[in-house]
Amino acid sequence: METGTGSGTGARPGGGGQRDRRPQRGGGGRGRDDRSRRGPRPDRERGGPEYVETTVYVNRVAKVVKGGRRFSFNAIVCAGDGLGRVGIGLGKSNEISDAIRKAGEVAKHSMIRVPLMGGTIPYTVHGKYGAGKVILKPASAGTGVIAGGAVRAIMESAGVRDILAKSLGSTNPHNLIKATIAALSKLESAREVAKRRGISINQLFGIEARNDG
Repeated sequence: METGTGSGTGARPGGGGQRDRRPQRGGGGRGRDDRSRRGPRPDRERGGPEYVETTVYVNRVAKVVKGGRRFSFNAIVCAGDGLGRVGIGLGKSNEISDAIRKAGEVAKHSMIRVPLMGGTIPYTVHGKYGAGKVILKPASAGTGVIAGGAVRAIMESAGVRDILAKSLGSTNPHNLIKATIAALSKLESAREVAKRRGISINQLFGIEARNDG
């Protein structure tokens, strides 16, 4: 009788029930396996363009208040698709991550189109903003991006592979990146120049078009 009582269901009524419930809870609930089978996030399903964001500069600002010092951050971010579109943005927040996120959103909404010619710019341009001055020169294939940190980030985001850049004024990153964007904004494609002058692209490059009839 004692061995029957010890081996029966009355000895450990809770143990057998837990063993029966565990597989049901793992299989029917939303466990780790269900999370791994979920689909992609909604923002990835939209199929929009993919932008490359680069943090150019992060600055910490201290404000002296009655109880001590209060810190905030501002970040400069450039975003581009690597195919000739690039933009810059400035974000401010009490947290670094929020400042970078805000700057990235501003950069995506302030993009400009940069005409490219074989991985470089078509001609030399100068840009100025405040005390910042930048000169951009086209380079032959294989030269690479010869530029400083702030200018290099913008060129790589825009998809420029070969260029010569030089800062002639202030090295303040705020003025430097705005001077670079001002220089890129002056670039025009061959089609735009030909349309503005009222001539064809062949005439623009000195190629006379032959009309048989």
